[in-house]
Amino acid sequence: MRSLVAWLGFAIIGASFVWLQLLPERPPTRSLTVAPRISDGLGTVIIDPGHGGQDSGTIRAGLLEKDLALDVARRLDRILQAKGIPTLLTRDGDNYVSLAGRAATANREENALLVSIHFDDAKPTATGVETYYAPRRITTAPMIASWVPFLQHPEEQDNFDSQSFAGFVQDSLVAGTHAVNRGTRAEPFYVIANVRHPAVLVEGGFLTNKDDAAKLTTEQYREQLASAVADGVTKFRALMRERQRTVAAQGPRS
Repeated sequence: MRSLVAWLGFAIIGASFVWLQLLPERPPTRSLTVAPRISDGLGTVIIDPGHGGQDSGTIRAGLLEKDLALDVARRLDRILQAKGIPTLLTRDGDNYVSLAGRAATANREENALLVSIHFDDAKPTATGVETYYAPRRITTAPMIASWVPFLQHPEEQDNFDSQSFAGFVQDSLVAGTHAVNRGTRAEPFYVIANVRHPAVLVEGGFLTNKDDAAKLTTEQYREQLASAVADGVTKFRALMRERQRTVAAQGPRS
């Protein structure tokens, strides 16, 4: 009897988690200024400002990671829109969006790219910028969150596109900000590992480093960060466009 009660309790807890995961969240926000859709088949750039709402992220010297991430994300959104590239923000205010909700936003789009904006913390001497990509990415979107792993079996593949995307973004970040180059790194962060599109996570500096923090307090530097990320996005999209042209020129394989 005790075993039966325990299993019933586990089933109720599991069902509650799934029900909470499926509750509708505040929908992602497209910019009020609608850019013309470009007909190159490359799709939307999903811009994901990290944290938000009750999740402030790193807090140092009066700086909140969630606020900096949203500021840079909005600047990136404006710059890409000006280039005629369609964008979608996972949040456009100080609201909480779950990691699963962010990934789901990207997975609803076709032929998209995802850029997640964050800022780091470490020992005071750590400084610079780095860009992450997931070593593998899914080819089918999971329907539920990763904390119920035995109920989901998404297909995966090597993530060469995201690795290339990260390289373009990192090179542009270093060139545009002259920050210390911490390189690209492969990490299975949920928001980039659980989307079916090329995806990167940018760490735009260390709030625990006084020099990085001082630069991030200025609008000029945050604009430089956004411009640099936009440059990396644009260059990677150019690579994808050239790849499409090459495939189209080769024609269908028999």
